[in-house]
Amino acid sequence: MSMNGKLSGSNCRLSANFRLKKAKETMHGPNSFRKWKRNLLFLWLLGFVSTGIIWFLLSFNSVALGSNKKTADSCEEKARILLQHFNVSKNQFLALASFFYESDQIAFLECGKHSGLEKPWSDDVTCALKVLCPEKQDSRMQQVQIVKTMELKDQCPVQVENIHSEHDLSLLDHHTYVPQKSVSSISWEHHSGGKIILRREHTLANMCDERARMLQDQFNVSMNHVHALAILVSTFHHGKHPSAIDQKTFGEYTERTAFERPLTSGVAYALKVLHSEREQFEKQHGWTIKKMETEDQTLVQDCRTENLDPAPIKDEYAPVIFSQETVSHIVSIDMMSGQQDLENILRARATGKGVLTSPFKLLKSNHLGVVLTFAVYNKDLPPDATPEQRTEATVGYLGASYDVPSLVEKLLHQLASKQTIVVNVYDTTNASAPISMYGADIADTGLLHVSSLDFGDPLRKHEMHCRFKQKPPLPWMAINASVGVLVITLLVGHIFHAAICRIAKVENDCREMMELKARAEAADVAKSQFLATVSHEIRTPMNGVLGMLKMLMDTDLDAIQRDYAETAHASGKDLISLINEVLDQAKIESGRLELEDVPFDLRNLLDSILSLSSDKSNDKGIESAVYVSDRVPEVVVGDPGRFRQIITNLVGNSIKFTQDKGHIFVSVHLVDEMKGTSDVGDKVLQQGLNLVQDMSSKTYNTLSGFPVVDRWRSWENFKLLNGKDAKDDPEKIRLLVTVEDTGVGIRLDAQDQIFTPFVQADSSTSRHYGGTGIGLSISKHLVELMHGEIGFVSEPGVGSTFSFTGAFGKGEVSSLDSKWKQYDPVVSEFQGLGALIIDNRSIRAEVTKYHLRRLGISVDITSSLESACTYVSSIFTTSAFAQLAMILIDKDVWNQETVLQLRSLLEQHRQNCKLNVSTNLPKIFLLGTSMSPVERSKLKTSGFVDNVLMKPLRLSVLIACFQEALGNGTKGKVRRKKISTLGSLLREKRILVVDDNKVNRRVAEGALKKYGAIVTCVERGHDALNKLKPPHTFDACFMDLQMPEMDGFEATRQIRSAESEVNEKLASGEASIAMYGNVSHWHIPILAMTADVIQATYEKCLKCGMDDYVSKPFEEEQLYLAVAQFFESG
Repeated sequence: MSMNGKLSGSNCRLSANFRLKKAKETMHGPNSFRKWKRNLLFLWLLGFVSTGIIWFLLSFNSVALGSNKKTADSCEEKARILLQHFNVSKNQFLALASFFYESDQIAFLECGKHSGLEKPWSDDVTCALKVLCPEKQDSRMQQVQIVKTMELKDQCPVQVENIHSEHDLSLLDHHTYVPQKSVSSISWEHHSGGKIILRREHTLANMCDERARMLQDQFNVSMNHVHALAILVSTFHHGKHPSAIDQKTFGEYTERTAFERPLTSGVAYALKVLHSEREQFEKQHGWTIKKMETEDQTLVQDCRTENLDPAPIKDEYAPVIFSQETVSHIVSIDMMSGQQDLENILRARATGKGVLTSPFKLLKSNHLGVVLTFAVYNKDLPPDATPEQRTEATVGYLGASYDVPSLVEKLLHQLASKQTIVVNVYDTTNASAPISMYGADIADTGLLHVSSLDFGDPLRKHEMHCRFKQKPPLPWMAINASVGVLVITLLVGHIFHAAICRIAKVENDCREMMELKARAEAADVAKSQFLATVSHEIRTPMNGVLGMLKMLMDTDLDAIQRDYAETAHASGKDLISLINEVLDQAKIESGRLELEDVPFDLRNLLDSILSLSSDKSNDKGIESAVYVSDRVPEVVVGDPGRFRQIITNLVGNSIKFTQDKGHIFVSVHLVDEMKGTSDVGDKVLQQGLNLVQDMSSKTYNTLSGFPVVDRWRSWENFKLLNGKDAKDDPEKIRLLVTVEDTGVGIRLDAQDQIFTPFVQADSSTSRHYGGTGIGLSISKHLVELMHGEIGFVSEPGVGSTFSFTGAFGKGEVSSLDSKWKQYDPVVSEFQGLGALIIDNRSIRAEVTKYHLRRLGISVDITSSLESACTYVSSIFTTSAFAQLAMILIDKDVWNQETVLQLRSLLEQHRQNCKLNVSTNLPKIFLLGTSMSPVERSKLKTSGFVDNVLMKPLRLSVLIACFQEALGNGTKGKVRRKKISTLGSLLREKRILVVDDNKVNRRVAEGALKKYGAIVTCVERGHDALNKLKPPHTFDACFMDLQMPEMDGFEATRQIRSAESEVNEKLASGEASIAMYGNVSHWHIPILAMTADVIQATYEKCLKCGMDDYVSKPFEEEQLYLAVAQFFESG
């Protein structure tokens, strides 16, 4: 066996080759002769010890084979023997144990890991012995796995006989040979009786369960077809007048379809006949209703109907009128004259389900069998019908007989190794007296496995009992081979002696490596903490660059200069985005990344994400869309910035790796919607589940018509969806976000490392598509911080779908910040309007419908322009036409002639109804993905459409477009302050800027002076205290947070403290207002300036006395929103 290993800081073990080499080095010194004498003495002692151990193991094994009992403390006893008689130290024993074979070294390492000063080392010896003690090991490998791993180095090949099939892993039922890992390992496998028993039990269970499952499945298939036959009789015999079925038809049909009922020996149909109808019935059929030979069907009966007596007079009969040819002998026999059949009939018609009899002797064959009976009704009954209603509606009974011994024998013949085990089938309805349905009693072989059988009748219970035919042979080969342990022990003795001599060296090396490991880990943490700490310092100069470029672009530049400035500004934003990603990764590694909890509008956030990426996707001709399930709340509580970052990364990758055409589809659902695939209510989700190819048009029902991967496979391993995560907070909701694309896909061999930082699917990916390979890694960590999971499915050449879950709180609309409420006033304008969507792809039409319903517009969908004309014509005289305000046509179904026909249809309706010319007809909008402005303008001017809507659809675009087309743009226009009003707000205002960075001061000064403010700049917090000590003339202060000596938080606290003292003096009358500039209450607005604002930082700003914050570099609209609440426009 291979002795190669590695010495690592975690396990502190020395490789065998290294130990052997070091042992040889010690034999070539000045005292080598004396050492050899010591070695010989040690080998004699080791031989004596080995002989004693072998005798102990052999005696232990003989006792185990004789009594078949295991002692729980056998390993501990061996440890005590070594401790008391041979004075073997802990390290010596563990070193010896590690040489035996590699498969047990992991367990020995665990013994070394868990040993400590507080534990006696005898426990470690015991632990090591437990590894080698066969009765303590679990039998976790199947014999097929053993056979496959036999061809290892220095191992003998394994011979296994009578392996019949993959289904029957009964290797131990024949000649089983123990693999020879080495002669030393054979001595341990000599004691593997416990393993053999466990393997036999597992093998027997697998074989028995497989046979039970096959029998049960085939029975259920037959049962379903019998039920279908009962429905057929009800339809074509009782539902047709005259009947469409006679004996010949029934016999031929049942014979031809017998393959669909593989377990039935025959089927027959018995008609329900009342006594008052008996005479007419017998005249009609030309024979007399016969009764069975005996009422007890368990007795052997005559199968010739001519020898049977007529049925005695009773209220009701069930004579057989149709039968399969195999059971034609039962025609005319009253099935209610047999006890088992009578019970079956009464139970079947009362329950409406298939029922089984107890086992009895079948007519003619006299084999033991059962009969399955279904009641046939003359009308449809409700599911909750009473037994009386079912009995009254019963017109007949369809029965199928099952020859159990023949059927089970046929099933076992299908398996090549049917002779390995003996199978018995029992009816255990009466547990105290089970009825044997198949199989003969055999001698007890020591093992029995019972598998339950479910034949669909809850009142009857059946079981399959399985036994091996033969007892397992004793492992004579292992017993004999153990004698060779002595020879192997002598060879191992030298290695053992070398390990003892080098143990001190190993311990020293281990300590040194642990110290180096601790240093490396500390350095890694320090690196991550350093990168996370200096994030502000790294962002600050970059924000200065972007701010100065922004100021440069506000100056008078020619076209070339403006192009250069815009290019530099865009490159700077890309660079700071990359820096942010690297710093985020550092924060993740150092454990300093935290999420905030604020309410936000999920749908508006998704709109803004797709809006930012729409230019890139439209340039490529990629159709992008977003859809949110109706069950997702309008407002959720979480971290909108990090949520945006995850989706932006996924959408950015989809755009990057999707070539011309195709689509990118972002959808959001509740996790609860995925847990039951049988009752999916969401139409988009349902269509994704039932995605099938439309062979007529050679397209797929997807957003773009291109094939996509199965999105359901992207979350099939999520613990939450599989029920493995039982934690469920009623105050939380769990969202499932899916990003689907039709890109190039991910190579199968690269999918395992897709979430590894700085690793891309291909070394050439960064050259072809760009990127660093860090986005998905950050996204994975962010998802984990949201207590979610992320997964994907990808097929090269088809595309990829990424899905992730996250836990969010339930929010209220009233808790939203003003930035999320910008569209609320205008949504009410569209309430009650109607729209018609014309789109040949239903899933894309549902996405458009989702956006319109956000505005309160009711929507109808048609798949073509022709069907749209039909629909419009049908609603001319209804109120629906009066509400129809718009018709949206997708570019894929656009047809100029049909659109003109639709317009003329609308005009014709105006004339026919004598409508006023001023009456507005429905506006027509075209939905497109990649259309040039010239093409859009041409369509509008030609009068084909009223406007063109470019995808992706967004709420703001829909509002603006609808307002313009419907003529109410001024009334409900989104009210946003124009940036030009900043001049009136800030003109002549004295503002103090506090920042330690000179460039940032210049950027802030330039941005504020642009709007007429009088700006004073200082670089320290102490200077700000002096400037803002009442009385002063400043109207506002912009305060940087990170500054040396005194940061912005401390400076603000001291400013507020000084203001409080002055206000108290003014309130108490200690000082006059004239002393403090005629101001009765001092409170200067202080706004924080920061490059990285999260909710925690914002709360800290408010806590120390700041009023608001602005991000660096200044954005005009954000600056306006920040100062508007403090200054009124003049």
